[in-house]
Amino acid sequence: MKKKEQHTDDYLLQSFRESGNLDLLGELYNRYMHLVYGVCLKYLQDREDSKDAVMQIFEKLITEIPKNDIKNFKSWLYVVSKNHCLMHLRTEKTRGEQNKKFCIEQEIFMESDEELHPIDEDRADLNKVLLECIENLKNEQQKCIQLFYLEERSYKEICDILKLEEKKVKSFLQNGKRNLKICLESKNVRQ
Repeated sequence: MKKKEQHTDDYLLQSFRESGNLDLLGELYNRYMHLVYGVCLKYLQDREDSKDAVMQIFEKLITEIPKNDIKNFKSWLYVVSKNHCLMHLRTEKTRGEQNKKFCIEQEIFMESDEELHPIDEDRADLNKVLLECIENLKNEQQKCIQLFYLEERSYKEICDILKLEEKKVKSFLQNGKRNLKICLESKNVRQ
């Protein structure tokens, strides 16, 4: 059996540029795939993420090779691999920070602290003053409080009725309840 002819990196790179033949790129990439995996493992420190990155980097080469003047494929591939991993880590960090921020925001909107929820109490001495205080709220807060507590509508229903995002509705409810508490305290209503 005749041994397959070994082409240089430059020959394979130039041939891929001219033809777009992925077999040529695959042959070239195959020579350095273990090095790419090593770089990915070094930065990502996870075998499965590194395997995924090796495949993503190959796909990236298809579009990046024609855009770049590559003098040394091995060195260039190392830089591409390193940058890919760093971008992946940056994206994951940003995603983690966004998740943390979302969790904190959700805690702010929790409906469990009774001190912030005087409207939840069903006492007769509150009713008259409470209605007055509701009327003094800002328009959006007033509408959200009325729909949520007096009409017992869900967040989704309020969003549909007022054409607002759920985050806004929760914010108006939270601020409305705080303003109600302040109003009730100013009128010396015992809670």
